[in-house]
Amino acid sequence: MSFAPNTAVTERHDSYAAYAASAAAFERAPSVRPGAVRGEIAVELDLRHAGRRALRLRYEIQGERSLPALFVAGGISAHRHLAPSREFGEGGWWESQVGAGRSLDPSRHCLVSFDWIGADGTLDVAIDPADQADAVAALLDALRIERLQAFVGYSYGAMVGLQFAARHPQRLDALVSISGTHRAHPYAAAWRALQRRAVALGALQCDEAQGLALARELAVLSYRTPEEFAERFGAAQVVDGRVRVDAEDYLDHCGNKYVARTSPTAFLRLSESIDLQQLDPAAIRVPVTVVAVSEDRLIPLGESYDLVERLRGETRLRVLRSIYGHDACLKEQSQIDTILREALADCTSAAA
Repeated sequence: MSFAPNTAVTERHDSYAAYAASAAAFERAPSVRPGAVRGEIAVELDLRHAGRRALRLRYEIQGERSLPALFVAGGISAHRHLAPSREFGEGGWWESQVGAGRSLDPSRHCLVSFDWIGADGTLDVAIDPADQADAVAALLDALRIERLQAFVGYSYGAMVGLQFAARHPQRLDALVSISGTHRAHPYAAAWRALQRRAVALGALQCDEAQGLALARELAVLSYRTPEEFAERFGAAQVVDGRVRVDAEDYLDHCGNKYVARTSPTAFLRLSESIDLQQLDPAAIRVPVTVVAVSEDRLIPLGESYDLVERLRGETRLRVLRSIYGHDACLKEQSQIDTILREALADCTSAAA
């Protein structure tokens, strides 16, 4: 179905004009370059489980700030760098969808992203997805962005997007929620609990890195599917007197790569945060595109159906089939591109 126009969307243009006129006031970061802005701001937030805290929000913007704004967020291992930029010479976690000519094109939208609070490992308290949503709102305040054309969230980012839609509806035209729902499924939560126990066991053995690597390897198994592993890997072999399965090198690579960029504290607190997701979908009134993957073992398809049934605003459900399971958003470039283009086109036509 198409999203119907609403009064709030019409009001957006005036707010962007006001923001564009005052944008120069916020260009204080020395890292400002044409086409990309990176910086950080200091804020104080009342966290749901930990009281008032002083935090630093590290953000990145791609695209002109006079364009319609999108907030883009991924899983707990995602960060503010969405795609490679000539300004900073770094890669991005979603370069399959972000860039010139792609669904999230900085020439058509102002793309805003940030590092999750807790991602630097310095915040060792319980972090609720609602806290992340409030941090997004605080960042938008600092950047003088009054309203988002859309919040595009994947995995944990989709959970935070649902929280943002419920808590800050006046700042949002539409939500695209990919592989994330309103509550943590008990099976997936149990899987994550075992990952956190692996980190704890590593710490007891004075080898946190090894524990974190094992936790990541267990997580990778939950992101992908048995069907993919059957296609990619062969039979076990005896190597130096022990049996080694074909997938172990791949899993070791995933674990070591993750350890190189993530602290155990960051992983533990953000993993816990997923399990704290609890939201009544009836509180959300903005248009929502829900994207589910039938092979996703972390977000069973029934959970997405339940979310759609309980939402009260305009809703569209798209169900994909993918051998990549929960990681389909990162691997199924063409299908995700089509969905994003359709959802953003609806936002544009509703504003017309």
